[in-house]
Parts: sequence; C-alpha cells; structure tokens
Amino acid sequence: QVQLVESGGGLVQPGGSLRLSCAASASLFSINNMGWYRQAPGKQRELVALITSVGSATYADSVKGRFTISRDNAKNTLYLQMNSLKPEDTAVYYCNAEFHHWGQGTQVTVSS
Repeated sequence: QVQLVESGGGLVQPGGSLRLSCAASASLFSINNMGWYRQAPGKQRELVALITSVGSATYADSVKGRFTISRDNAKNTLYLQMNSLKPEDTAVYYCNAEFHHWGQGTQVTVSS
C-alpha cells in the first residue's frame, strides 16, 4: 500500500500561483503513473494532469498552459505548479499513484 500526503493548498487570488506537493511512502522509481485529480463541490472527480516514469505528461484541456506536473523520484515527491489560477480551479486536489492509491486531498480556493 502506497501512502500519499498532499500539501501546499490554500487561498489565492485570481491570477495567482500555488505549488502542490505529494509525498509518497514508496519509491517513485517503482511507480509508473502519477497524477493529480480534483473535485469541486457537486462535481465528479476529474483528472488534472498525469506523468509517467519517463516524464511524459498529459493535461486536462482546462489547465493546459497554466499547470505543470513534475516528479522528483529521488525525493519520492510529485508536484503540481499552478499558475494563472481561476475561480473555477477551486477544488480539493488529490494525488494518485498507478490509478489506485489516493491521498487525503488538499483544498485550493481561488477567490478575491
């Protein structure tokens, strides 16, 4: 069982930036797919970004050009750099490993 702990969420104004981190209890060298998902109130959880072990990344259309996913295998940590944040980015953001293991989530609120 891989344990994932997210951090870095908070309240930010529209146009601002945040960087989320996800610390894994297992070595990321042994994990292929890592991803960030989000769930807004009253909505289904959706994929935000995915990154493979070789660094190939995919993004939801709604965040392309604004968000960047990265991983540091030596530190067992996944990141999500979020720039030009919009109110519609407000959600609980979850870290995921291999489409199976989930973190507890971190709240991101974009509001003036």
